[in-house]
Amino acid sequence: MIGWLKQLRIAFGASFVWLVCLIYFTQGFRSFVWTAVSYQLKDRLKLTPSASQFVTSIAFFPWSIKPIYGIVSDCIPIKGRKRIPYLVIATLLSLFPWVVVGIEESIRNSRDQLMIFLLLQNLGSAMADVVIDAMIAEAARLEKAKFAGDLQSVSWMAMAVGGICGSLLGGYALTNFQMETIFLLFAVLPTLQLFSCAFVKETPVPKQSTSKTNGLNGSISVSDEDKSTNQIHNKTNTLRRKKSSKRKMNKSNSQILEKDPSGSFSSGLQWLRSLKLAGYTLFKAFRQPIILRPMAWFFLAQVTIPNLSTIMFYYQTEVLNLEASFLGTTRVIGWIGLMLGTFIYNRFLKKMKLRTILMFAHVGLSLLTLVDVVLVCRWNVWLGISDETLVVFGSALSDAVNQFKFMPFLILSGQLCPPGIEGTLFALFMSINNLGSTIGSFVGAGLASFLNISSGSFDNLSLGIGIQVFCTFFPVFFLFLIPEEATGISAS
Repeated sequence: MIGWLKQLRIAFGASFVWLVCLIYFTQGFRSFVWTAVSYQLKDRLKLTPSASQFVTSIAFFPWSIKPIYGIVSDCIPIKGRKRIPYLVIATLLSLFPWVVVGIEESIRNSRDQLMIFLLLQNLGSAMADVVIDAMIAEAARLEKAKFAGDLQSVSWMAMAVGGICGSLLGGYALTNFQMETIFLLFAVLPTLQLFSCAFVKETPVPKQSTSKTNGLNGSISVSDEDKSTNQIHNKTNTLRRKKSSKRKMNKSNSQILEKDPSGSFSSGLQWLRSLKLAGYTLFKAFRQPIILRPMAWFFLAQVTIPNLSTIMFYYQTEVLNLEASFLGTTRVIGWIGLMLGTFIYNRFLKKMKLRTILMFAHVGLSLLTLVDVVLVCRWNVWLGISDETLVVFGSALSDAVNQFKFMPFLILSGQLCPPGIEGTLFALFMSINNLGSTIGSFVGAGLASFLNISSGSFDNLSLGIGIQVFCTFFPVFFLFLIPEEATGISAS
């Protein structure tokens, strides 16, 4: 392990490897502070389960628009650099909300103000995630491509370690510290991240003339976009005159550019042209049926299933009286289940057809959701099974089976991305998945409100879980959207 890290340090530089590990560790360690946020919404603000889930869903929305951050950082360098300046901005957005929330009690105790600061914090975290992924891809391509898989493995390992540590310490912190102290303690990690950015060197982007294409890795030229326009111009004399007039305007614009000593006008046009081309390239790639159909399925698989996780959190803490430290332990078991699911998938399932894997994953999820029905109806007491055992068992298996569903998503996403725009399109795929999850949370909040499930009133919770089980089967009927022969090895 030490020798492996030493090789990466030599290949990419110690400061870069440290920054990658720190950012991913922080992403996993977010469970430390978000456990406190859950209790803040429930105990201090006295929000209903549906209102609490609504606030959380709004706060996590920035994760649904990740491609925007990637396109902007690709097309608009800051002082000639495309990564470190944006990483600094993202880190500041991640840092200051926790500091402000930790210091200002009035913001902490206001639902709307707290939601805005949580939204800003997630904006910074999502942006940092996109930028560091781009830095990893660029470093692997430009420096040592053979270490690309090792670097990605280290990042995922760092996030898993962060998730385990955050889950374990989150429950302990809630028992021994004030809420505001937890927010300020977590701010230490973004602070370290901010200082670490100063030690990573980035090569400035060479200046390009405005006549050159500056799209997504140069994967498409402007002439591709203009071919149909030129054919239309050749149809009538009127359009020919317009085209001639357009040339004169371009000529005058070029003269203006030559007279612009600062180059700001030239840079602005180049940035707008790059943004337009990047958006066009992304849209052109995404609308291909081989990409659109599978992504549509994964989106449907999220939005058609109401997410009742926040409602179950209220039930576990108010009715079952489970302590924060125990719930932190269940999240650790969940991380272990996630890693176990990844191992089982890679060892035994990757040669199986994805349609089959996804079908059995949804059947398994529906059966595991019935565990919550057993818990809510208190049948486990009649069977002599403790609440703690059932919660831990359900958490571990649910995360493992969910990984059987998420691994095909990662595989298809990687295989379907065209060369040249892999990073941005993959970010779009992840955003679609995150957006679907956010909408699923909204649906769950709406369902809880419709069934009058609230703090202290969980009479209809078993009915809500039953509806969730029923909805879990809906995506199975749309599996025709997944390529029939796709496996974990090939998407064709």
